[in-house]
Amino acid sequence: MAENSDIEKYPLHKCIFQGDVKTLSSLIRTYNIAEKDKQGNTPLHLAVMLGRKESVQLLLAHGAPVKVKNLAGWSPLAEAISYGDRQTISSLVRKLKQQAREQMEERRPNLVATLRQMGDFYMELKWDFQSWVPLVSRVLPSDVCKIHKSGASIRMDTTLVDFNDMRWERGDISFIFNGDQKPSKSLTVLDNRAKLFQRVRYEETELEIEDEVDILMSSDIMAAQMSTKGITFSRAQTGWIFREDKREMVGPFHADFYQINGMVLESRKRREHLSEEDLQKNKAIMESLTKGNSQGFANGEPHVRKASLNPPPESNITWEEYIMAPPGACPLLGRNLVYKESSKSFKATVAMSPDFPLTVDMLLNVLEVIAPFKHFSKLRQFVLMKLPPGFPVKIDIPILPTVTTKITFQEFAFRNDIDPQLFQIPSDYFEDPMRFPDL
Repeated sequence: MAENSDIEKYPLHKCIFQGDVKTLSSLIRTYNIAEKDKQGNTPLHLAVMLGRKESVQLLLAHGAPVKVKNLAGWSPLAEAISYGDRQTISSLVRKLKQQAREQMEERRPNLVATLRQMGDFYMELKWDFQSWVPLVSRVLPSDVCKIHKSGASIRMDTTLVDFNDMRWERGDISFIFNGDQKPSKSLTVLDNRAKLFQRVRYEETELEIEDEVDILMSSDIMAAQMSTKGITFSRAQTGWIFREDKREMVGPFHADFYQINGMVLESRKRREHLSEEDLQKNKAIMESLTKGNSQGFANGEPHVRKASLNPPPESNITWEEYIMAPPGACPLLGRNLVYKESSKSFKATVAMSPDFPLTVDMLLNVLEVIAPFKHFSKLRQFVLMKLPPGFPVKIDIPILPTVTTKITFQEFAFRNDIDPQLFQIPSDYFEDPMRFPDL
C-alpha cells in the first residue's frame, strides 16, 4: 500500500509527467512547488527533463526555485543545458539571477544591522597561493588584503584583482560596501591605478544574459563541491621523538594547530549536449566570450548565437514506472548521459586561536559582503564548516585541484579613528561600467 500511495503523493510532478498543464495550473497554488520526489527532483526538474516548456514557464512564474539539486546532484539549469532548448535555458538563467538578488535583499537588513553592532576595526589577511606542480608555485601570486570596517561600511584593499582557473590579474584595487546606500549603489570597485570605478550591478543586460547562455550551451555541464561529510579534526603534532600538540604564535595570537582529515574535492562533468564538431568550434567562441567580448564578435566575424538542439527522443517511461523506481535509480528521461566524475583527497590544516577579538559569525558577515571575489567565496565555504573552538587565524585549504592557499589573519585591531573618506569614491575617479566584466 505504501508504494501505491507514492503514485498519488506528488500531484504537481504527476501533472508535469503526463503533460497536464490545465490541472497543474489549478493545483500550483495549493501544493508545495519546491517539493522533491524520491529522486530529489522538484516539479521544475521534471518539466525541464521532459521538455514541458509550457509547464517550465508556469512554474517559473510562480517562483519555483532554480538553485536546487536532485539526488544525482544536478540542478534544473544543468538538466536544461542537457536538453538543449535555448529559450528554457535563458528563462532559467534569468530566474536564477532574480532569485539570488531577492535572497540577498532579504538578508541585507540583518547584515547591515549586524555590521553596525560590531565594533569598527582594521584587519590584514595574507594570501599565499601554492602548488604541488613543479615550477607553478614560483609564479603563483601572494597578496595582503587590508580591510577597514566603520559602521555599516567595509573597504577592502588588494593587489589581486581576480584569481580564477590559474589566471590572475594584478592591480591596486579597492572594494567598498556602503550599507547606508540603496542596493544599486552599495557595492563599488575602485581601480586606483587607472582612477576608475565600477558599481557592482545587480542586474545583467540582455546581451550579457545571452552571452552567458552561449557559454553554458558551449561548455561542459560542471558540478564541483568540497565534500565535508567525512571531515574530522585531529591535533597537529610537532617534534621527532617527544611528540606534542603543535602550538605556535600566529602574529600576536596564540594558536592550536589541527589537521583536517577526509576533505575530498568531488568534480563531475557531462557533455551529452556537445558534438565533436561543437567541441572544436566552440573553443574559439568560448575564448572570445570569456575575454569579455560582449559584442559577440570573434576575429571580426559576427558571432552567431547557439541554436536549440534537436530534442532527445520522447521518453516512454510511465509516471508509475518513474515514481516506483528506487531512490537514486531514476529512469533516463532525457539524453543518454556522457558523464565523468573524479575525486581528489586533500590535506588541510587550520590554526585556531582563543585570543582573536573577532568571532567566526562576525567574519562570516564580512565575507558575505566581499564574496563577489571568487577566492573569498571559497574562504567563506570553509569557515561555514564546523571548526574546532576558537577563531581560524591560519588556514591552508585547496581552492583548485592543483592549487592550495594559505590564509593568515596576521593583524587585527578594534579602532575608533577610521577615516570616513576611505568609503567614498574619490572625486577625480571616472566611472567605467565594464572595467571588471566578471563583477
